[in-house]
Amino acid sequence: MPIAEVKAIAVEDWLKRLALAPKSKSHIRSLIHMLFQCAQRWELVNNNPIPLVRVKGGSKRLAAPRVLTPEQFSALASLVSEPYQTQIWMAGCLGLRASEVMALRWEDFDLESLTVLVRRSIVHGRVDDVKTEYSMDRVPLDSAVVELLLEHKERSTPNLEGWLFANPKTGRPYHQDVIQQDHIRKAGRNAGLGEGIGWHTFRHSYRSWLDDTGAPLTVQKELMRHASIQTTMNVYGKAMSNTKREAHSRVVQAILSHRMCKSRPGSA
Repeated sequence: MPIAEVKAIAVEDWLKRLALAPKSKSHIRSLIHMLFQCAQRWELVNNNPIPLVRVKGGSKRLAAPRVLTPEQFSALASLVSEPYQTQIWMAGCLGLRASEVMALRWEDFDLESLTVLVRRSIVHGRVDDVKTEYSMDRVPLDSAVVELLLEHKERSTPNLEGWLFANPKTGRPYHQDVIQQDHIRKAGRNAGLGEGIGWHTFRHSYRSWLDDTGAPLTVQKELMRHASIQTTMNVYGKAMSNTKREAHSRVVQAILSHRMCKSRPGSA
């Protein structure tokens, strides 16, 4: 159909017929909206009909996110071989997105101040900025996490760009989707947690663990590095760094208290 003939109702009807979750339809609508904005800038069309397109339930999930207990998380991690196990520990202890875990470099860590600067992401081998400007922030490191890092550094093969988790065959970061499919989901089944366990399960769980520690909602927002307080809860304010570090350490201690001794299991 010629772009100038696209109508809002036609797009809306087309989206309704797609066998996708409402949130996925909302993402498609956003992409089409951006394409029409480009068309306007290039003077191919005068109007953008997509703001008139409605997606029912586009901001809602079909199911509640899966959340693990610290015991379940630790049981799953113990069934995964290295270096994937350390990647999982980092995701659970820091609440990072998978794309942020894979994009970590050794230069991002300041072990003197016990912090790590999250400043990039990587998806399918492409390095990019983090999800939002609020995602770029320093995250506190508990001393137990530093111990994990140093153990990993002794085992890992150095690479020119200083990636924390580089495939020794390529020198480039691992692809998180492959790790999720081949290691995390398999470990979830073997741990008796069923299907559907993935990277984002760890981030949702981290948020739940923060809540269990009694951390103020403003602290939770900052540790999650959310763009809006509404994503965590409707509370405003700036958290003190000491309070953030205390909340972070409580989560780490809850997780790593179930960590097995330094012996590493075989491949999951």
